[in-house]
Amino acid sequence: MPRAVRRAVTAAVEYGVGRAGIAVVRALDRDVIGQAHRPRGAAGRVNGWMFAHRPSNRQRNGWVVSLLDVQPTDHVLEIGFGPGVAVAELVRAGAGHVYGIDHSGVMLRQASRRNAAAIRGGRVTLMRASVDGIPAALEGPFDAVLAVNSLGFWPAPAERLAELRRRLKPGGRIAIASQPRCPGATAGTSRKAAREIEDLLRDAGFTHLSTETLALAPPAVCVLAAGPSRTS
Repeated sequence: MPRAVRRAVTAAVEYGVGRAGIAVVRALDRDVIGQAHRPRGAAGRVNGWMFAHRPSNRQRNGWVVSLLDVQPTDHVLEIGFGPGVAVAELVRAGAGHVYGIDHSGVMLRQASRRNAAAIRGGRVTLMRASVDGIPAALEGPFDAVLAVNSLGFWPAPAERLAELRRRLKPGGRIAIASQPRCPGATAGTSRKAAREIEDLLRDAGFTHLSTETLALAPPAVCVLAAGPSRTS
């Protein structure tokens, strides 16, 4: 398929899935923002379907996973796994074991179905929990942590990031990604989001920060950083 045609088809699917999903969610629950924060009930199931099938969401998750360059011995923790798209990408990328938390029961069920084979095979562990109540079983240490479009919902994000840093192995890496979805979001909105994430990571004690950008509409940004090494 010619590239121009492929782009047109992708754009049409992106528009159609997004508009249809939001319309159904709004019809089922007027609290659209609350559903994005904590999907629940029938509207939450539709939200999960939209999160999983919107082309930009799938592309963004795969991109973030590729930036982490996971290895077969890596234990990786995802905060806010949603319908489990990034979890599946991490398994395909060869991560040793993928752990994840999400505070939505609807998302736990969808992600568990999407990754059922990997769960049965002992490669994935998913739990219902919030970022400010990570279970003791997930104390770590982890080789990598990621969060895709969930940081904006965290209470006291600097404190949460500092806690995640403590759960990393020395020199472990973190990836925090954002693709602004607010009305009228532009490349400038994405750059502002990246600067805010960078500041939070520095305040939480992370080092070696770098920011990558994915050309979506609006652009997705991912800030990569490392926890202190034993000698730092």
